[in-house]
Amino acid sequence: LSRTCPYLDTINRNMLDFDFEKLCSISLSHLNVYACLVCGKYFQGRGSNTHAHTHSVNENHHVFLNLETHRFYCLPDNYEIVDGSLEDITYLLNPIFQKDDISKLDTSASMVRAYNGLTYYPGFVGLNNIKANDYCNVILQLLSHISLLRDFFLRPENYQDQIKRAAAGDHMTLLVHRFGELIRKLWNPRNFKTHVSPHEFLQTVVLCSKKRFQFTEQGDALEFLSWLLNALDQTLRPVSKGHPVKPTIIGRALRGRMVIYSQKVTPVNITPEQAEQYATDPEYMPRVTESPFLYLTCDLPPPPLYLDEFKESIIPQVPLSTLLAKFNGVTEKEYKTHCDSTMRRFCLKRLPPYLILFMKRIVKNIFTLEKNPTIVNFPIKSIDFGELLDQEARAQHKYTIYDLVANVVHDGPPTPGAGTHRIFVLQRGTGKWFEMQDLHVNEVLPQMIPLSESLIQVRLSFNFRTAKEPGGEA
Repeated sequence: LSRTCPYLDTINRNMLDFDFEKLCSISLSHLNVYACLVCGKYFQGRGSNTHAHTHSVNENHHVFLNLETHRFYCLPDNYEIVDGSLEDITYLLNPIFQKDDISKLDTSASMVRAYNGLTYYPGFVGLNNIKANDYCNVILQLLSHISLLRDFFLRPENYQDQIKRAAAGDHMTLLVHRFGELIRKLWNPRNFKTHVSPHEFLQTVVLCSKKRFQFTEQGDALEFLSWLLNALDQTLRPVSKGHPVKPTIIGRALRGRMVIYSQKVTPVNITPEQAEQYATDPEYMPRVTESPFLYLTCDLPPPPLYLDEFKESIIPQVPLSTLLAKFNGVTEKEYKTHCDSTMRRFCLKRLPPYLILFMKRIVKNIFTLEKNPTIVNFPIKSIDFGELLDQEARAQHKYTIYDLVANVVHDGPPTPGAGTHRIFVLQRGTGKWFEMQDLHVNEVLPQMIPLSESLIQVRLSFNFRTAKEPGGEA
Protein backbone atom coordinates (compact mmCIF):
# COMPACT_ATOMS: atom_id res chain seq x y z
CA LEU A 1 0.00 0.00 0.00
CA SER A 2 1.16 3.53 -0.73
CA ARG A 3 -0.40 6.91 0.01
CA THR A 4 2.29 8.89 -1.84
CA CYS A 5 2.37 7.72 -5.47
CA PRO A 6 4.50 10.06 -7.63
CA TYR A 7 2.40 9.39 -10.76
CA LEU A 8 -1.02 10.66 -9.63
CA ASP A 9 -0.54 13.89 -11.59
CA THR A 10 -0.39 11.85 -14.82
CA ILE A 11 -4.08 10.82 -14.51
CA ASN A 12 -6.12 12.37 -17.35
CA ARG A 13 -9.76 12.53 -16.28
CA ASN A 14 -10.83 13.83 -19.70
CA MET A 15 -9.90 10.43 -21.19
CA LEU A 16 -11.88 8.33 -18.71
CA ASP A 17 -15.07 6.66 -19.94
CA PHE A 18 -16.49 3.63 -18.10
CA ASP A 19 -19.62 3.28 -20.24
CA PHE A 20 -18.23 0.71 -22.65
CA GLU A 21 -18.02 -3.04 -22.23
CA LYS A 22 -15.30 -3.91 -19.76
CA LEU A 23 -13.00 -6.16 -21.76
CA CYS A 24 -9.28 -6.07 -22.56
CA SER A 25 -8.54 -4.05 -25.72
CA ILE A 26 -5.97 -6.66 -26.79
CA SER A 27 -7.15 -10.10 -25.61
CA LEU A 28 -10.92 -9.19 -25.49
CA SER A 29 -11.13 -11.02 -22.15
CA HIS A 30 -13.62 -10.00 -19.44
CA LEU A 31 -11.46 -11.39 -16.63
CA ASN A 32 -9.30 -9.21 -14.37
CA VAL A 33 -9.61 -6.04 -16.48
CA TYR A 34 -7.84 -2.81 -15.53
CA ALA A 35 -8.39 0.70 -16.88
CA CYS A 36 -5.36 2.84 -17.62
CA LEU A 37 -6.12 6.22 -16.01
CA VAL A 38 -3.76 8.04 -18.37
CA CYS A 39 -5.19 7.01 -21.77
CA GLY A 40 -8.50 5.37 -20.70
CA LYS A 41 -7.88 2.01 -22.43
CA TYR A 42 -8.69 -1.37 -20.85
CA PHE A 43 -6.06 -4.07 -20.32
CA GLN A 44 -5.97 -7.48 -18.65
CA GLY A 45 -3.91 -8.39 -15.57
CA ARG A 46 -1.28 -6.50 -13.64
CA GLY A 47 1.44 -9.12 -13.11
CA SER A 48 4.56 -9.43 -15.23
CA ASN A 49 4.00 -10.31 -18.90
CA THR A 50 0.33 -9.22 -18.76
CA HIS A 51 -1.12 -6.68 -21.20
CA ALA A 52 -1.47 -3.99 -18.52
CA HIS A 53 2.12 -4.52 -17.35
CA THR A 54 3.43 -4.34 -20.94
CA HIS A 55 1.40 -1.18 -21.60
CA SER A 56 2.79 0.53 -18.49
CA VAL A 57 6.37 -0.17 -19.58
CA ASN A 58 5.96 0.69 -23.28
CA GLU A 59 3.82 3.84 -22.88
CA ASN A 60 5.11 5.03 -19.49
CA HIS A 61 1.55 4.96 -18.09
CA HIS A 62 1.57 3.94 -14.44
CA VAL A 63 -1.82 4.36 -12.71
CA PHE A 64 -4.46 1.64 -13.25
CA LEU A 65 -7.91 0.92 -11.79
CA ASN A 66 -9.33 -2.58 -11.31
CA LEU A 67 -12.84 -2.35 -12.78
CA GLU A 68 -14.19 -5.13 -10.56
CA THR A 69 -12.69 -4.35 -7.13
CA HIS A 70 -12.39 -0.55 -7.68
CA ARG A 71 -8.81 -0.56 -6.36
CA PHE A 72 -5.97 1.54 -7.79
CA TYR A 73 -2.50 0.18 -8.61
CA CYS A 74 0.79 1.56 -9.83
CA LEU A 75 2.50 -0.50 -12.53
CA PRO A 76 5.03 -1.90 -13.20
CA ASP A 77 5.95 -1.49 -9.50
CA ASN A 78 2.70 -3.34 -8.67
CA TYR A 79 1.64 -1.64 -5.42
CA GLU A 80 -1.82 -0.48 -4.40
CA ILE A 81 -2.55 3.24 -4.22
CA VAL A 82 -4.75 4.65 -1.45
CA ASP A 83 -5.55 8.30 -1.98
CA GLY A 84 -8.70 10.30 -1.23
CA SER A 85 -8.31 12.39 -4.38
CA LEU A 86 -9.24 9.33 -6.48
CA GLU A 87 -12.71 9.02 -4.93
CA ASP A 88 -14.34 10.94 -7.81
CA ILE A 89 -13.09 8.28 -10.25
CA THR A 90 -14.57 5.39 -8.24
CA TYR A 91 -17.84 7.37 -7.97
CA LEU A 92 -17.88 7.79 -11.76
CA LEU A 93 -17.39 4.03 -12.17
CA ASN A 94 -19.99 3.13 -9.53
CA PRO A 95 -22.32 6.00 -8.46
CA ILE A 96 -23.86 5.43 -5.02
CA PHE A 97 -27.13 7.06 -3.95
CA GLN A 98 -28.33 7.37 -0.38
CA LYS A 99 -32.05 7.50 0.46
CA ASP A 100 -31.82 11.21 1.31
CA ASP A 101 -30.26 11.93 -2.11
CA ILE A 102 -33.02 10.01 -3.91
CA SER A 103 -35.83 11.79 -2.02
CA LYS A 104 -34.57 15.17 -3.29
CA LEU A 105 -34.27 14.27 -6.99
CA ASP A 106 -37.80 15.35 -7.96
CA THR A 107 -37.68 18.62 -6.02
CA SER A 108 -34.13 19.79 -6.79
CA ALA A 109 -34.01 22.84 -9.06
CA SER A 110 -30.24 23.37 -9.08
CA MET A 111 -27.86 22.46 -11.90
CA VAL A 112 -24.53 20.72 -11.33
CA ARG A 113 -21.24 21.15 -13.14
CA ALA A 114 -19.48 18.28 -14.91
CA TYR A 115 -15.70 17.87 -14.89
CA ASN A 116 -15.54 19.25 -18.44
CA GLY A 117 -17.07 22.52 -17.20
CA LEU A 118 -20.58 22.14 -18.66
CA THR A 119 -23.65 22.41 -16.41
CA TYR A 120 -26.61 20.02 -16.45
CA TYR A 121 -29.56 18.77 -14.44
CA PRO A 122 -29.02 15.21 -13.12
CA GLY A 123 -31.14 12.85 -15.22
CA PHE A 124 -31.11 15.25 -18.18
CA VAL A 125 -27.99 14.14 -20.01
CA GLY A 126 -27.65 12.96 -23.60
CA LEU A 127 -27.39 9.33 -24.66
CA ASN A 128 -24.89 8.41 -27.35
CA ASN A 129 -26.35 7.12 -30.64
CA ILE A 130 -23.95 4.34 -31.60
CA LYS A 131 -25.50 3.92 -35.06
CA ALA A 132 -29.31 3.56 -35.12
CA ASN A 133 -30.36 3.14 -31.49
CA ASP A 134 -32.34 6.38 -31.07
CA TYR A 135 -35.48 4.24 -30.63
CA CYS A 136 -33.78 2.63 -27.59
CA ASN A 137 -32.49 5.94 -26.24
CA VAL A 138 -35.93 7.56 -25.96
CA ILE A 139 -37.31 4.52 -24.11
CA LEU A 140 -34.37 4.55 -21.68
CA GLN A 141 -34.88 8.27 -21.04
CA LEU A 142 -38.61 7.65 -20.57
CA LEU A 143 -38.13 4.86 -18.03
CA SER A 144 -35.44 6.80 -16.15
CA HIS A 145 -38.02 9.53 -15.42
CA ILE A 146 -40.61 7.18 -13.93
CA SER A 147 -39.78 7.95 -10.30
CA LEU A 148 -40.81 4.59 -8.83
CA LEU A 149 -38.57 2.69 -11.26
CA ARG A 150 -35.73 5.18 -10.94
CA ASP A 151 -35.72 5.13 -7.13
CA PHE A 152 -35.75 1.32 -7.13
CA PHE A 153 -32.86 0.91 -9.57
CA LEU A 154 -30.72 3.66 -8.01
CA ARG A 155 -30.07 1.35 -5.04
CA PRO A 156 -28.47 -1.98 -6.11
CA GLU A 157 -29.40 -3.63 -2.80
CA ASN A 158 -33.02 -3.70 -4.05
CA TYR A 159 -32.03 -6.27 -6.68
CA GLN A 160 -29.00 -7.84 -5.03
CA ASP A 161 -30.20 -11.41 -5.72
CA GLN A 162 -30.32 -10.70 -9.45
CA ILE A 163 -26.78 -9.28 -9.36
CA LYS A 164 -25.52 -12.51 -7.78
CA ARG A 165 -27.32 -14.60 -10.40
CA ALA A 166 -25.85 -12.36 -13.13
CA ALA A 167 -22.36 -13.07 -11.80
CA ALA A 168 -23.16 -16.77 -12.19
CA GLY A 169 -23.87 -16.27 -15.91
CA ASP A 170 -27.65 -15.76 -16.02
CA HIS A 171 -28.18 -13.49 -19.06
CA MET A 172 -31.61 -12.15 -18.10
CA THR A 173 -30.48 -11.14 -14.60
CA LEU A 174 -27.53 -9.40 -16.25
CA LEU A 175 -30.13 -7.21 -18.00
CA VAL A 176 -31.41 -6.02 -14.59
CA HIS A 177 -27.85 -5.33 -13.43
CA ARG A 178 -26.93 -3.34 -16.55
CA PHE A 179 -30.20 -1.40 -16.50
CA GLY A 180 -29.54 -0.36 -12.90
CA GLU A 181 -26.01 0.73 -13.83
CA LEU A 182 -27.32 2.88 -16.67
CA ILE A 183 -29.99 4.55 -14.49
CA ARG A 184 -27.34 5.42 -11.89
CA LYS A 185 -25.08 6.94 -14.57
CA LEU A 186 -27.93 9.02 -16.02
CA TRP A 187 -28.72 10.49 -12.59
CA ASN A 188 -25.09 10.83 -11.45
CA PRO A 189 -24.64 14.42 -10.12
CA ARG A 190 -20.83 14.11 -10.48
CA ASN A 191 -20.43 13.07 -14.13
CA PHE A 192 -17.24 13.97 -15.98
CA LYS A 193 -19.24 14.68 -19.17
CA THR A 194 -22.81 15.74 -19.94
CA HIS A 195 -23.60 12.56 -21.84
CA VAL A 196 -23.66 8.80 -21.20
CA SER A 197 -23.17 5.91 -23.60
CA PRO A 198 -25.68 3.01 -23.35
CA HIS A 199 -23.26 0.68 -25.17
CA GLU A 200 -22.80 -1.87 -22.38
CA PHE A 201 -26.56 -2.05 -21.70
CA LEU A 202 -27.42 -2.40 -25.40
CA GLN A 203 -24.90 -5.22 -25.77
CA THR A 204 -26.87 -7.04 -23.07
CA VAL A 205 -30.16 -6.25 -24.86
CA VAL A 206 -28.86 -7.81 -28.08
CA LEU A 207 -27.82 -10.91 -26.12
CA CYS A 208 -31.02 -11.27 -24.07
CA SER A 209 -33.41 -10.54 -26.96
CA LYS A 210 -31.55 -13.02 -29.20
CA LYS A 211 -30.72 -10.20 -31.65
CA ARG A 212 -34.34 -9.10 -31.97
CA PHE A 213 -33.29 -5.57 -30.97
CA GLN A 214 -30.07 -4.23 -32.47
CA PHE A 215 -28.32 -0.89 -32.08
CA THR A 216 -27.07 -0.98 -35.69
CA GLU A 217 -30.54 -0.82 -37.27
CA GLN A 218 -33.78 0.99 -36.46
CA GLY A 219 -36.49 -0.80 -34.47
CA ASP A 220 -39.95 -0.23 -33.07
CA ALA A 221 -39.87 1.88 -29.90
CA LEU A 222 -43.05 0.37 -28.43
CA GLU A 223 -41.92 -3.21 -29.10
CA PHE A 224 -38.67 -2.44 -27.30
CA LEU A 225 -40.53 -0.82 -24.38
CA SER A 226 -42.91 -3.78 -24.08
CA TRP A 227 -40.11 -6.35 -24.28
CA LEU A 228 -37.91 -4.51 -21.75
CA LEU A 229 -40.69 -4.03 -19.19
CA ASN A 230 -41.79 -7.66 -19.40
CA ALA A 231 -38.17 -8.91 -19.25
CA LEU A 232 -37.44 -6.81 -16.14
CA ASP A 233 -40.76 -7.86 -14.56
CA GLN A 234 -40.14 -11.57 -15.12
CA THR A 235 -36.55 -11.40 -13.89
CA LEU A 236 -37.33 -9.38 -10.75
CA ARG A 237 -40.17 -11.71 -9.79
CA PRO A 238 -39.04 -13.88 -6.84
CA VAL A 239 -38.93 -17.62 -7.33
CA SER A 240 -41.45 -18.98 -4.80
CA LYS A 241 -43.46 -22.18 -5.00
CA GLY A 242 -46.90 -22.39 -3.44
CA HIS A 243 -46.95 -18.73 -2.31
CA PRO A 244 -48.68 -15.80 -4.00
CA VAL A 245 -46.09 -13.77 -5.89
CA LYS A 246 -45.88 -10.12 -4.87
CA PRO A 247 -45.93 -7.63 -7.76
CA THR A 248 -42.55 -6.30 -8.81
CA ILE A 249 -41.69 -2.61 -9.05
CA ILE A 250 -42.77 -2.77 -12.73
CA GLY A 251 -46.22 -3.99 -11.72
CA ARG A 252 -46.60 -1.52 -8.85
CA ALA A 253 -45.66 1.45 -11.01
CA LEU A 254 -47.23 0.68 -14.39
CA ARG A 255 -49.70 -2.21 -14.33
CA GLY A 256 -53.39 -1.43 -14.36
CA ARG A 257 -56.41 -3.64 -15.01
CA MET A 258 -59.23 -3.45 -17.55
CA VAL A 259 -62.45 -5.31 -18.28
CA ILE A 260 -62.94 -6.56 -21.86
CA TYR A 261 -66.45 -7.21 -23.19
CA SER A 262 -66.37 -9.28 -26.39
CA GLN A 263 -68.81 -11.10 -28.64
CA LYS A 264 -68.24 -12.85 -31.95
CA VAL A 265 -70.21 -11.49 -34.89
CA THR A 266 -72.54 -14.02 -36.49
CA PRO A 267 -72.02 -14.44 -40.25
CA VAL A 268 -74.40 -12.72 -42.67
CA ASN A 269 -76.59 -14.48 -45.22
CA ILE A 270 -77.46 -17.43 -43.02
CA THR A 271 -80.67 -19.43 -42.77
CA PRO A 272 -83.06 -19.13 -39.77
CA GLU A 273 -81.97 -22.61 -38.60
CA GLN A 274 -78.32 -21.54 -38.61
CA ALA A 275 -79.24 -18.33 -36.76
CA GLU A 276 -80.81 -20.42 -33.98
CA GLN A 277 -77.66 -22.54 -33.74
CA TYR A 278 -75.43 -19.47 -33.48
CA ALA A 279 -77.74 -18.01 -30.79
CA THR A 280 -77.12 -21.01 -28.54
CA ASP A 281 -73.48 -21.59 -29.49
CA PRO A 282 -71.25 -20.77 -26.45
CA GLU A 283 -68.58 -19.46 -28.80
CA TYR A 284 -70.91 -16.67 -29.96
CA MET A 285 -72.19 -15.75 -26.49
CA PRO A 286 -71.05 -12.46 -24.87
CA ARG A 287 -67.86 -12.81 -22.80
CA VAL A 288 -66.44 -10.69 -20.00
CA THR A 289 -62.75 -11.02 -19.11
CA GLU A 290 -60.43 -9.05 -16.85
CA SER A 291 -56.92 -8.38 -18.10
CA PRO A 292 -53.83 -6.51 -16.85
CA PHE A 293 -52.13 -3.88 -19.01
CA LEU A 294 -48.82 -2.02 -19.02
CA TYR A 295 -49.92 0.54 -21.60
CA LEU A 296 -53.11 1.63 -23.39
CA THR A 297 -53.16 1.56 -27.20
CA CYS A 298 -55.03 4.53 -28.72
CA ASP A 299 -56.23 4.01 -32.30
CA LEU A 300 -55.81 7.06 -34.54
CA PRO A 301 -58.55 7.77 -37.10
CA PRO A 302 -57.51 7.08 -40.72
CA PRO A 303 -56.10 10.13 -42.55
CA PRO A 304 -58.21 11.72 -45.32
CA LEU A 305 -57.83 10.22 -48.79
CA TYR A 306 -58.38 13.45 -50.74
CA LEU A 307 -56.52 16.76 -50.95
CA ASP A 308 -58.04 20.09 -49.90
CA GLU A 309 -59.14 22.82 -52.34
CA PHE A 310 -55.54 24.01 -52.69
CA LYS A 311 -54.50 20.50 -53.70
CA GLU A 312 -52.42 20.11 -50.57
CA SER A 313 -52.55 17.22 -48.17
CA ILE A 314 -54.48 17.87 -44.98
CA ILE A 315 -52.85 17.09 -41.64
CA PRO A 316 -55.82 16.02 -39.52
CA GLN A 317 -56.09 16.70 -35.80
CA VAL A 318 -57.91 14.75 -33.10
CA PRO A 319 -58.32 15.44 -29.36
CA LEU A 320 -56.92 12.87 -26.97
CA SER A 321 -60.32 12.57 -25.30
CA THR A 322 -61.71 11.14 -28.55
CA LEU A 323 -59.03 8.44 -28.58
CA LEU A 324 -59.59 7.60 -24.91
CA ALA A 325 -63.31 7.05 -25.54
CA LYS A 326 -62.25 3.55 -26.64
CA PHE A 327 -61.93 2.68 -22.93
CA ASN A 328 -65.20 4.15 -21.61
CA GLY A 329 -67.01 0.79 -21.62
CA VAL A 330 -69.55 2.00 -24.20
CA THR A 331 -67.67 2.47 -27.48
CA GLU A 332 -67.59 -0.75 -29.50
CA LYS A 333 -65.16 -1.63 -32.26
CA GLU A 334 -65.00 -4.54 -34.66
CA TYR A 335 -61.76 -6.54 -34.71
CA LYS A 336 -61.39 -8.70 -37.81
CA THR A 337 -59.30 -11.81 -38.35
CA HIS A 338 -58.91 -13.98 -41.46
CA CYS A 339 -61.88 -16.17 -40.44
CA ASP A 340 -64.26 -14.17 -38.21
CA SER A 341 -64.96 -10.82 -36.53
CA THR A 342 -65.37 -9.86 -32.87
CA MET A 343 -67.01 -6.80 -31.35
CA ARG A 344 -65.10 -5.52 -28.32
CA ARG A 345 -65.43 -2.73 -25.79
CA PHE A 346 -63.08 -1.88 -22.95
CA CYS A 347 -63.52 -0.39 -19.49
CA LEU A 348 -60.73 0.43 -17.02
CA LYS A 349 -60.90 -1.19 -13.59
CA ARG A 350 -57.69 -0.03 -11.87
CA LEU A 351 -55.38 2.87 -12.71
CA PRO A 352 -51.62 2.60 -12.02
CA PRO A 353 -49.52 5.46 -10.57
CA TYR A 354 -47.91 5.96 -14.01
CA LEU A 355 -50.06 5.54 -17.11
CA ILE A 356 -48.44 4.86 -20.52
CA LEU A 357 -50.44 5.80 -23.63
CA PHE A 358 -49.41 4.54 -27.07
CA MET A 359 -50.62 6.26 -30.24
CA LYS A 360 -50.84 3.58 -32.93
CA ARG A 361 -49.21 5.74 -35.59
CA ILE A 362 -47.18 3.26 -37.66
CA VAL A 363 -49.14 0.38 -39.18
CA LYS A 364 -47.77 -2.61 -41.09
CA ASN A 365 -49.71 -3.69 -44.14
CA ILE A 366 -48.98 -6.49 -46.62
CA PHE A 367 -46.38 -4.57 -48.58
CA THR A 368 -44.87 -1.80 -46.47
CA LEU A 369 -45.11 0.41 -43.37
CA GLU A 370 -47.61 3.28 -43.31
CA LYS A 371 -47.50 6.23 -40.94
CA ASN A 372 -50.57 8.13 -39.78
CA PRO A 373 -49.67 11.87 -39.61
CA THR A 374 -52.66 12.82 -37.41
CA ILE A 375 -51.74 15.36 -34.71
CA VAL A 376 -53.12 14.48 -31.27
CA ASN A 377 -54.24 17.53 -29.28
CA PHE A 378 -53.81 16.95 -25.56
CA PRO A 379 -53.53 19.04 -22.40
CA ILE A 380 -50.24 18.72 -20.56
CA LYS A 381 -51.90 18.86 -17.14
CA SER A 382 -55.03 17.54 -15.48
CA ILE A 383 -56.58 14.81 -17.62
CA ASP A 384 -59.32 13.01 -15.68
CA PHE A 385 -59.36 9.25 -16.34
CA GLY A 386 -62.20 8.70 -13.87
CA GLU A 387 -64.74 8.71 -16.70
CA LEU A 388 -63.10 5.57 -18.10
CA LEU A 389 -63.63 3.61 -14.86
CA ASP A 390 -66.76 1.62 -14.12
CA GLN A 391 -68.95 2.83 -11.25
CA GLU A 392 -67.59 0.40 -8.67
CA ALA A 393 -63.96 1.12 -9.54
CA ARG A 394 -64.53 4.87 -9.56
CA ALA A 395 -65.56 4.78 -5.91
CA GLN A 396 -62.27 3.03 -5.03
CA HIS A 397 -60.08 5.66 -6.75
CA LYS A 398 -59.71 8.84 -4.76
CA TYR A 399 -57.53 10.54 -7.42
CA THR A 400 -57.95 10.06 -11.17
CA ILE A 401 -56.19 13.21 -12.47
CA TYR A 402 -52.99 12.63 -14.48
CA ASP A 403 -50.28 15.05 -15.66
CA LEU A 404 -47.84 14.55 -18.54
CA VAL A 405 -44.22 13.82 -17.56
CA ALA A 406 -42.74 12.46 -20.84
CA ASN A 407 -43.74 12.41 -24.52
CA VAL A 408 -41.93 10.36 -27.19
CA VAL A 409 -42.16 11.70 -30.76
CA HIS A 410 -41.46 10.02 -34.11
CA ASP A 411 -40.31 12.26 -36.99
CA GLY A 412 -39.97 11.42 -40.67
CA PRO A 413 -41.17 8.45 -42.74
CA PRO A 414 -41.87 5.05 -41.13
CA THR A 415 -39.44 3.09 -43.31
CA PRO A 416 -36.53 1.55 -41.35
CA GLY A 417 -33.50 3.81 -41.16
CA ALA A 418 -35.43 6.90 -42.30
CA GLY A 419 -37.33 8.15 -39.22
CA THR A 420 -35.93 9.44 -35.93
CA HIS A 421 -37.14 9.56 -32.34
CA ARG A 422 -36.94 12.29 -29.71
CA ILE A 423 -38.51 12.81 -26.30
CA PHE A 424 -39.88 15.72 -24.26
CA VAL A 425 -39.35 15.34 -20.50
CA LEU A 426 -40.46 17.47 -17.54
CA GLN A 427 -37.87 18.65 -15.00
CA ARG A 428 -40.18 18.54 -12.00
CA GLY A 429 -38.03 20.68 -9.68
CA THR A 430 -38.18 23.72 -11.99
CA GLY A 431 -41.26 22.92 -14.09
CA LYS A 432 -39.16 23.28 -17.27
CA TRP A 433 -39.52 21.01 -20.30
CA PHE A 434 -36.53 19.60 -22.16
CA GLU A 435 -36.27 18.02 -25.59
CA MET A 436 -33.75 15.17 -25.73
CA GLN A 437 -32.56 13.62 -28.97
CA ASP A 438 -29.48 11.44 -28.56
CA LEU A 439 -26.70 13.79 -27.33
CA HIS A 440 -28.77 16.99 -27.65
CA VAL A 441 -30.65 18.32 -24.61
CA ASN A 442 -32.49 21.63 -25.13
CA GLU A 443 -35.10 23.52 -23.13
CA VAL A 444 -38.43 23.97 -24.97
CA LEU A 445 -41.70 25.76 -24.35
CA PRO A 446 -44.47 23.45 -23.14
CA GLN A 447 -46.76 24.85 -25.86
CA MET A 448 -44.58 23.16 -28.50
CA ILE A 449 -45.14 19.64 -27.15
CA PRO A 450 -48.67 18.92 -28.50
CA LEU A 451 -47.65 20.15 -31.99
CA SER A 452 -45.46 17.10 -32.68
CA GLU A 453 -46.40 13.60 -33.82
CA SER A 454 -46.76 11.99 -30.39
CA LEU A 455 -46.01 8.27 -30.20
CA ILE A 456 -45.79 7.32 -26.49
CA GLN A 457 -46.86 9.34 -23.45
CA VAL A 458 -46.25 8.79 -19.75
CA ARG A 459 -48.66 10.43 -17.34
CA LEU A 460 -48.32 10.68 -13.57
CA SER A 461 -51.18 10.43 -11.08
CA PHE A 462 -51.91 13.65 -9.20
CA ASN A 463 -52.02 11.69 -5.94
CA PHE A 464 -48.56 10.25 -6.45
CA ARG A 465 -47.18 13.61 -7.54
CA THR A 466 -48.34 15.30 -4.34
CA ALA A 467 -48.19 12.56 -1.74
CA LYS A 468 -45.51 10.22 -3.16
CA GLU A 469 -47.96 7.35 -2.96
CA PRO A 470 -49.49 5.17 -5.69
CA GLY A 471 -52.46 6.80 -7.39
CA GLY A 472 -55.78 5.48 -6.27
CA GLU A 473 -56.63 3.12 -3.46
CA ALA A 474 -57.75 0.20 -5.65
